[in-house]
Amino acid sequence: MKLRGMLITLCAVSILTTLAYLWLAPAALKTAPDIGLMTLDGKEVQLASLHGRPVLVTFWATTCNSCVSEIPHLIRLYDELAPQGLEIIAIAMDYDPPNRVLALRKARNIPYPIALDIQADAARAFGNVRLTPTSFLIAPDGRIAHQRTGEMNMAALRKEILAMLAATRSSRATTSPDMRTSNLTDQTGIPPG
Repeated sequence: MKLRGMLITLCAVSILTTLAYLWLAPAALKTAPDIGLMTLDGKEVQLASLHGRPVLVTFWATTCNSCVSEIPHLIRLYDELAPQGLEIIAIAMDYDPPNRVLALRKARNIPYPIALDIQADAARAFGNVRLTPTSFLIAPDGRIAHQRTGEMNMAALRKEILAMLAATRSSRATTSPDMRTSNLTDQTGIPPG
């Protein structure tokens, strides 16, 4: 009888945990929402303007230990891959006081844009994000390639972004003229021949 009671309790806890996760986890999106974000620097960023390059959107909070522990990894990823076309946008949750966000950005020297989601508009647009960290990797074509609630596997994420960057370079090379040739023509005035 004790075993049966324990199994029933275990099943009930499993079901409740699954339901809680489904309730709190953001809805699965197929494409990135077309939203505008205001960064801490006062710049407006339209997600649609970043079409054609991989974008990592990460919802976070200064009170979230997992979020804060990801920052050094995100900084390294940004420093390495932003010159190749990656954009990272961190979105501070609506309950996160702006002064704490500013202080953490300064203390950690975060180079990528951070937006405040004071009205929770971005969280709603991304499927009602409530848990942090929640991250979305947006492919250059605007589709959500990867969504994760919890800490990201940085090695796998880096590999996926590198593949997107390579595909983007490859598609540009086949659809546009060789930039080295046009630069040579511009500099000398004589087309290569």
